[in-house]
Amino acid sequence: MTSTGQPLNRVDGVRKVTGTATFSAEHKIPRLAHAVLVMSTIANGRISAVDSAQAERMPGVIAVLTHKNAPRLPSAGKAAAGQPPAGRVLNLLQDDRVHYSNQPVALVVAETLEQAADAARHVRLNYQAEQASTDFDKAKLQPVDPKKAKDGPADTNRGNLDAGIAAAAAQIDVAYRTPMEHHNPMEPHATIAVWEGEHLTLYDSTQYVTGDRNTVAKTLGIAPDKVRVICPYVGGGFGCKGSTWSHVVLAAMAARRAGRPVKLVLDRPQMFGPVGGRPNTEQRMLLAAGKDGALTAVRHNVLASTSFQEDWLETAALVTRMMYEAPNQQTTHRLARLNIGTPTFMRAPGEATGSFALECAMDELAYEMKVDPIELRLRNYAQRDPEKDKPWSSNALRECYRVGAERFGWARRDPRPMSMRDGSTLIGMGMASATYPANRSAAKASASLLPDGSAVVRSGTQDLGTGTYTVMTQVAADALGLAPDKVRFELGDSSLPQAPVSGGSQSVASVSPAVQAACAALREKLVSLALADQRSPLAGARPDDVAMEEGWLFLRSSTDRREPYAAILARNGGRALEASGEAKAGSEKEEYSMHSFGAVFAEVHVDADLGEVRVPRITGAYGVGQLLNAKTGHSQLMGGIVWGVGMALMEATEYDLRYGRAVNANLAEYHVPVNADIGAIDIVVVPEKDAHINPLGAKGIGEIGITGVAAAIANAVYHATGKRVRDLPITLDKLL
Repeated sequence: MTSTGQPLNRVDGVRKVTGTATFSAEHKIPRLAHAVLVMSTIANGRISAVDSAQAERMPGVIAVLTHKNAPRLPSAGKAAAGQPPAGRVLNLLQDDRVHYSNQPVALVVAETLEQAADAARHVRLNYQAEQASTDFDKAKLQPVDPKKAKDGPADTNRGNLDAGIAAAAAQIDVAYRTPMEHHNPMEPHATIAVWEGEHLTLYDSTQYVTGDRNTVAKTLGIAPDKVRVICPYVGGGFGCKGSTWSHVVLAAMAARRAGRPVKLVLDRPQMFGPVGGRPNTEQRMLLAAGKDGALTAVRHNVLASTSFQEDWLETAALVTRMMYEAPNQQTTHRLARLNIGTPTFMRAPGEATGSFALECAMDELAYEMKVDPIELRLRNYAQRDPEKDKPWSSNALRECYRVGAERFGWARRDPRPMSMRDGSTLIGMGMASATYPANRSAAKASASLLPDGSAVVRSGTQDLGTGTYTVMTQVAADALGLAPDKVRFELGDSSLPQAPVSGGSQSVASVSPAVQAACAALREKLVSLALADQRSPLAGARPDDVAMEEGWLFLRSSTDRREPYAAILARNGGRALEASGEAKAGSEKEEYSMHSFGAVFAEVHVDADLGEVRVPRITGAYGVGQLLNAKTGHSQLMGGIVWGVGMALMEATEYDLRYGRAVNANLAEYHVPVNADIGAIDIVVVPEKDAHINPLGAKGIGEIGITGVAAAIANAVYHATGKRVRDLPITLDKLL
């Protein structure tokens, strides 16, 4: 039986639950010193004076770095900026400018964490404050045109929008808003920097060990081969660890100045600003349809916040360009600059926010036309990508609607708002479509067959807790004809064969074919070794007659002619056999449009008197190609849905507009779902064959799970209450 697709337990699970998995801040390094950042208290201006004398005299203090004495970097530390996902504009104590509140402006190194934290509180900074842009509603009055939206144009037009509007029998034209949100993974950002001569080793919590290495090297002005990044485990990333941020380079600078290894871990409030987040959006949606429900015109205008340091864009209109068939469409993106830390990738960036607006608008149009929300979507189902005019590599959306509706019990829904209740509890049912691009990048891997017949497979990818260790073990085991417990997969080291960032839901789609290719090359070497050896029972056989199973080679035509891998290696010097492989997309990316699809159904219970919203159950049906592990895949989709509940009902970073400072920068007041907030989650992955995405037919699943969830809940809230909340999160004050 093949291992791929089976619900294999996580191979790293025991290490994690027993505490033996080593995360970035936990590596035992001799002579380790501790660093603490000092953050700005103004949102815009200059540092007019620095007094670090008292801090420098405090017990245990080794160094205090400010813009006055920090090492000067090539191009003022901006050499690697503007090359996402790893390259950003960093704040590295190179000048006296302050661009946002909570910006790193000094750093203290001491013998202990407590000494460093105490001394950091005694670094005195005076500021010359300048007028700051902190109000999104004011900043949006002076919008900025972005240069592009990911790899495409910021704005698009197809058909004749005015003609489509004129031909419509019904239309809606409304605005939706999403707040600024910030990542709160269990493990905050953490870096240990160790210099050995001119060589730098970073133990960094990152989603991209290779990008981290390259960015740090370029920023410091040293060769990439003099930097090594190690990250065997990540305690959650969700996009914020896809880039190299200021603290990583500052740790390296501090370690060089201190002359010893330095650990720098952000505390929870420092996660709000210096390491990105999801920006505000205001999205104007116009949908127009004929009497038959077919869309005649679609307009999606996106306004998103960004910083003054970078023009980061939340590409919320991309989902609208491809989701439904519409002959006349216009999409635009504009930016509103604020004195905030630059936003970044946050689980399904663009698609999470864009699907909220699009799928709520589709629900509003369905009510306007008195058509079932699923039926309206089916009437506008896109047979091929309408924006790119390409066929889908695969698309199981129709089946997701059917299976999801059946499992959820959609047929029992009374479509009238406020028509379903249980005593004082209003009951609502809502649904939405889900989608995310099926991304893939070039990747490499190596494979070694050891003398005992076990194997080690390596690739410089990352495991964010998603199950990469486990899935790659399964792929390698099947390719080598071994049981999974005979394969060890190694990752999280920039010295390993290069792999892409673990972002954009692409690790499985990119790395698994490289692992498969490396193992295929190793298999070929092993078979060739056996067939050329007259002492082997397989000698002289045809290569295509040789099969592999449970650590044995045997002939399909004569199964009694067999030999264990270990015996073949033993007769040939007892050395490990090694091979490498790589995989990358070919012309299929130009021939097909590649996406995953799904349908989300939510039931809400709303207290008629208090407006409190509960979500007792959610059903999600997804078409994601070949699922490589049923258990880890289920966990990923469930995690996305849970985050979608938080996005719909809880998450928002609140700012004091006077100072541009987040006032709920901790997990006590930045609300995320806990166990008591989550009801039953029913997930089904519908069968889907995709012969084009990669040799395994596997698509990524890390981000599609959040898309559509906020809209499904918002639509259910409207069904329950008759009140349409277009401004997330849906808090009880908006329903009273």
